[in-house]
Amino acid sequence: MAKVSIPKGTRDFLPEQVARRKYIFSVIESVFKTFGYLPIETPTMENLATLTGKYGEEGDRLLFKVLNNGDFLADVNSDDLIQKASAKVINQISKRGLRYDLTVPFARFVVMHQNDIQLPFKRYQIQQVWRADRPQRGRYQEFYQCDVDVVGSDSLMYEAELVQIYATVFRKLGIKAKILINNRKVLYGLAEAAGITDKFMEMTISIDKLDKIGRDGVRNEMIAKGITAQQAEKVLSLLDDTSLDTIEQAFEQLEQGSLGVREIRNVFGYLDGTVPELEFDISLARGLNYYTGCIFEVKVDTSAYPDFSMGSIGGGGRYDDLTGVFGLNNVSGVGVSFGAERIYDVMEELNLFPEDVTKDIQILFIALDEASHHFAFRQAALIREAGIPCDVYPEPAKMKKQMSFANARNVPYVAIIGESEREQGVVSLKNMISGSQRNATIDEVIEMMSE
Repeated sequence: MAKVSIPKGTRDFLPEQVARRKYIFSVIESVFKTFGYLPIETPTMENLATLTGKYGEEGDRLLFKVLNNGDFLADVNSDDLIQKASAKVINQISKRGLRYDLTVPFARFVVMHQNDIQLPFKRYQIQQVWRADRPQRGRYQEFYQCDVDVVGSDSLMYEAELVQIYATVFRKLGIKAKILINNRKVLYGLAEAAGITDKFMEMTISIDKLDKIGRDGVRNEMIAKGITAQQAEKVLSLLDDTSLDTIEQAFEQLEQGSLGVREIRNVFGYLDGTVPELEFDISLARGLNYYTGCIFEVKVDTSAYPDFSMGSIGGGGRYDDLTGVFGLNNVSGVGVSFGAERIYDVMEELNLFPEDVTKDIQILFIALDEASHHFAFRQAALIREAGIPCDVYPEPAKMKKQMSFANARNVPYVAIIGESEREQGVVSLKNMISGSQRNATIDEVIEMMSE
């Protein structure tokens, strides 16, 4: 018999883990609602034509493809199969794919429903996405994203609003985080200054790996992509300039670079020092092709947790015309995403979940005979009507067995019912923490547990 398993990069979640995950989602969703964002949902699958070409070459390779229904090889060109022409074969056997993120499906959604929504349209979405990435700590092939976007406005007020949302959520979750900001126009300014505007994407993809492969790795990768050693060194030297003032001076004669600096200053101006977690980081690149303006990334503040290491726990940015690829031009958008899986790992490792998040049933009914078991069932219904979580052991088994179950569930109270209790219309209520025990009516139990 084959060993039972699940696909790599996926996970099962036990009840306690699910409760903690739902806590994270509820905090994030409550903040989204506070800022006036509306919920939407999109299908798990999208047409591959919708997804491909939006994430860059590397992103396209990480798309999960879904085989066509029926005999998917029936109409495949035999020569393509013999020659192992994978790209050509894929186009013939797969027309759909699992969504890679929530942003591109959202752009498709806006185009299809443009007559049903009011611009600017503020939406949030909490759903699963899939990426054929190499599984590692904090990185999975199936995971949730919690996205918040607004389309239909160029106002940088929304960039500032998204920063506020990030700050509010992480404060509520108890995570000390740094919110990093840069601008794709600033990155273009780097390319202008180094004379490699024709290699802009190659440069940004390499810069995006700076924290993973270091300066030498970035330099070598840029050189391998056709950027000269001198040009690569120019880029790296500008990355050493960490202040907006310094970059502004370096970009004084560069139109796009200067515009990017002004946009970042505008965001800081809206916030007026109210989000101290926000920092400018010129090395922040965000490799996705569709970003055009301000970009964001959130990381755990290592100064607060010096022995802790984790990749980004959020990111996003401005995309000026993502809907244009679907036929709707001049609709600017900006949005950010929360990495729910990594946030969970951070909170679990740093012990940041509130104690009551995983609180189970508050009371378990234990019956000592068949008639008492029926009585217990009816009393549990009254407890539940009062909104108090409870359960009934499924049979009048031996007391030791039922109490062992109560201990395993960490139940704070047990309501024991035997012939005497049933005849008096009470339960013998035992406090499982203190060990104290007394008779009480169901109304008294409800009153006590509702306080």
